[in-house]
Amino acid sequence: MYLDLHSHSVSSDDSRARVEQYVKRVQFLREKGYTVDGIVLTEHRKFDFDKDYSQLAAEYNLLVLKGSELDTRYGHFLVYGVTEALAKEINLADVRLDARELMQAARRHQAIAIPAHPGRFGIGLVDYMEQGESFADVQIVERLNGGSRAGENERADQLCVEQNYRGTGGSDAHLTSQIAACLTSFPTRIQNEQDLVEALLTGDFTPVWLEDTRQG
Repeated sequence: MYLDLHSHSVSSDDSRARVEQYVKRVQFLREKGYTVDGIVLTEHRKFDFDKDYSQLAAEYNLLVLKGSELDTRYGHFLVYGVTEALAKEINLADVRLDARELMQAARRHQAIAIPAHPGRFGIGLVDYMEQGESFADVQIVERLNGGSRAGENERADQLCVEQNYRGTGGSDAHLTSQIAACLTSFPTRIQNEQDLVEALLTGDFTPVWLEDTRQG
């Protein structure tokens, strides 16, 4: 399965894309020969417990999952498998979260938190590690990010090689045209958020560009 693990709808304060626009865009990409099986809406500093996209997903035969992108003192983290219990323990809106505590809390609640765009200049994990910070619980990072500037994905590549991290791919879409620019390829079928967490924990996945999914 090819899943875009990082996207933002109008539920995030800096995005102009509606979920309906994303799924229609994916359908357009499919008609052009690309393979996109699902997207994950990782809204900023929140988790939309009240939103249900199952009907829309069924209509377009597209997996639509939900996650979060949280601010921490050591950069942004993508969280998959968010539960109400985790949201009670961690203030999702707190921009000064301790990344290490977030990762540990996520695992206590059967979720997983991974660094987003670690090569991003100024706010990526690479910068903090160069300052002497260490993150023993990091095993996976976002290796391909569709919104990265020149050199940033390359920094993430180097980080993965040096630290032996696994890498995911996500578009970081804020506009309809950006969805599915980068994806993560999984060999197993994923049907819900918990399946996604378990698939990530296996370490068996690969970040890809949209072009890599084109049939023929």
